[in-house]
Amino acid sequence: MSTPRTHRVASRTSVFTESVIREMTRLAGVHGALNLAQGFPDFAAPEFVKRAAVEAIQADVNQYAITWGAPRLRNAIAAKMKRHYGIDADPEREITVTCGATEAMMAAQLALVEEGDEIIIFEPFYENYVPDAALSGAKLVYVTLEAPDFTFDPDELRKAFGPRTRAIILNSPGNPTGKVFNRAELQVIADLCQEFDTLCITDEIYEHIIFNGIEHVPMATIPGMYDRTVTISGLSKTFSVTGWRLGYLIAPPPLSDAIRKVHDFLTVGAPAPLQEAGATAIEQGDAYYPELVDMYRRKCDIILGPLLEAGFNAHRPEGAYYIMADFSDLDFKGDDTEFAHHMITHAGVAPVPGSSFYNTPGAGSRMVRLTFSKSDETLSAAAERILTM
Repeated sequence: MSTPRTHRVASRTSVFTESVIREMTRLAGVHGALNLAQGFPDFAAPEFVKRAAVEAIQADVNQYAITWGAPRLRNAIAAKMKRHYGIDADPEREITVTCGATEAMMAAQLALVEEGDEIIIFEPFYENYVPDAALSGAKLVYVTLEAPDFTFDPDELRKAFGPRTRAIILNSPGNPTGKVFNRAELQVIADLCQEFDTLCITDEIYEHIIFNGIEHVPMATIPGMYDRTVTISGLSKTFSVTGWRLGYLIAPPPLSDAIRKVHDFLTVGAPAPLQEAGATAIEQGDAYYPELVDMYRRKCDIILGPLLEAGFNAHRPEGAYYIMADFSDLDFKGDDTEFAHHMITHAGVAPVPGSSFYNTPGAGSRMVRLTFSKSDETLSAAAERILTM
């Protein structure tokens, strides 16, 4: 018997599944495990940011903001980009506030990518990029970042470019790898983008979480790239407010005009009182960023040492707040999914299977990702459980 038309679903949804990360969060709740799977903090946001949100609500900033963002927030973003990176972004024409960096990435692809275009992404990749491409009708082309340094082969990258390449997605600092692309690597990518007349869509949501004195270099600052780059970032990770859904993107007017139209009909706009609080956060952020880095450096130490002591192979991330840990040297015969479930049920710690960040069959099958975006107490308890698993 044929399926009733009312029960059919769009074929574009068939190429992706439930978020593996959120599935691991669900399993952590079922088994009472410590959730080191999903990258949200379980500690308080900075007081000055929370206070600004309360004050905005009490001041009745509760109605729609301008669709592409409250002027104060866009001006704060523009000033930050100029101050930190020397980027002159016009807050009226080139900056759009979105409901999280997630919406910014989706709006950019829907606005700029045609059905059948190709988008290059590096693997391991953040899981949202696959459904984003499917929903925009694009075909993904994968280039591997080789562990443990997660570097790419320039020749492999060149082969990925072709006549249908519309964009490359660059996530730096990277999730799940902690990779921060250096200036030389960015130049290789930039040269190819210009040679093949390709856009670069960047995900820089972890831009202020960088360790060991490493520099974050936005692709938009590489010569010749501003006019072909969509820069995406936000406040979720920097200010520990993942539930506020405040992101933004920066692009030249011809690109921004199209993206703003999509954004308008996707979400209308981000929450107005939280935009005011976001402006306060960015305006006062320079004094806070060093504290943020010190905090996450300490948190990384709490979990990385015990992982190594327990027999995992793992490297210190250059940025963001994730560790890709290889369990090949442990006495476990199953794959990464089985191992992740084993950690949840036997150690009471929830990671993410490494293969969920890869397209290549078998890649990541001996790895798991853990986040250290948790309280010191949670991380210390997780470390104890890992050492006794």
